Amino acid sequence: MIRRAQTGDMAGINRLLCQVLMVHHDGRPDIFKAGAKKYTDEQLEALIADDSTPIFVAVDEGNRVLGYAFCKLQQHVNDNILTDIKTLYIDDLCVDEACRGQHIGSTLYDFCVRFAKSEGCYNLTLNVWSCNKSAMRFYERCGLVPQKVGMEKIL
Repeated sequence: MIRRAQTGDMAGINRLLCQVLMVHHDGRPDIFKAGAKKYTDEQLEALIADDSTPIFVAVDEGNRVLGYAFCKLQQHVNDNILTDIKTLYIDDLCVDEACRGQHIGSTLYDFCVRFAKSEGCYNLTLNVWSCNKSAMRFYERCGLVPQKVGMEKIL
């Protein structure tokens, strides 16, 4: 079942945030700290309560968090160069590593697409680190295509 996150889901969400962090740390230890926490509990609680930053969770029959999608509704009204389209940005999508291959990620993604459409969004966007090859393949299978590319030169 997919639903909006609740404060009671915070322990499960934090567990998965740690898994995501380690994927990024393993891929780019020069950028991502090991053992760090992306959000304090207060920040996470505020995100859960904010309608402009919906967090969706996939849960089992026992209400155990199996995956999540952190989202942000974005719109640039009266911007000098950008149109005022409404976008659903997926800031983070994760499925518990013990549950991968069960289509939880695609179910979460499809839920986000339906939510974006219901909110009148023009598009759905996200960023993926190039060191996370499995995530890149997953998003390509979902039909996403590059919108822009971030590049770097390590000095």
